[in-house]
Amino acid sequence: MPVPFLRLRQVCLVAADLAPQADAIKAIFGLAECYRDPNVGRYGLENVLFPVGTDFIEIVAPTQPGTAAGRFLARHGGRHGYMVIMDCDDPESRQRHCAAIGVRTANLIRHDSYLGVQLHPKDTGGAMIEFNRTDEGADPMEAYAPAGAGWQKAIRKSVTRRMVAVEIECPEPAPLAKRWGEILQRPLKPFGRGEFEIALDTGAIRFLRGNAAEAVFAGIELQAADRDKIMKAARARDCLAADGRIEVCGVRFRLS
Repeated sequence: MPVPFLRLRQVCLVAADLAPQADAIKAIFGLAECYRDPNVGRYGLENVLFPVGTDFIEIVAPTQPGTAAGRFLARHGGRHGYMVIMDCDDPESRQRHCAAIGVRTANLIRHDSYLGVQLHPKDTGGAMIEFNRTDEGADPMEAYAPAGAGWQKAIRKSVTRRMVAVEIECPEPAPLAKRWGEILQRPLKPFGRGEFEIALDTGAIRFLRGNAAEAVFAGIELQAADRDKIMKAARARDCLAADGRIEVCGVRFRLS
């Protein structure tokens, strides 16, 4: 029997123009590109993935009108993250659980070694959630189909080590945190006053109080190996906000 696990593995951000945002991610965080997936073309998109340790930042950009990602960009004015992606041992059982609590499946991606279950964002709130599994992927250094073959060769840890957490900002964090806790089947932990965290086997999801009218995927926390280098590169690209956080591709990056 496989050992059950649920890991924060990947985030998906959306850009109107892929190249400048990809260049910023590489330059600021010292990351290397590992893959561009030709299969996303069927959705009218292009993409690029960067390993952050054994986690991934993906950027997608529309290549034609009428895409879901394009509608997301238009609705949010180029702000906020798009998807929170977790790998796990059994996406099918999680899909059945979600159906039982009234969360619809928006998209099912299946090929030889991979299954991805994407949940309907109207039922989750805050962001689209995906559960996925890659055959022979229980060890995070082994296969991960969305990142292509040989992704491990692109790992760079001298500047940025890993992804620590994603941050969902909400007018009222408690109801959304409870909903995600039900979806993920994980308990809530207090994180600041009136804010919450769901710890996964690696990584975490935080629900923070924000000023937006609705819940949004607003931030990512990364563990820095060379904070000074990151901050200098962010300042040079005019991506450093007044509060010291870095803004790239519509989200704020916090360093730990």
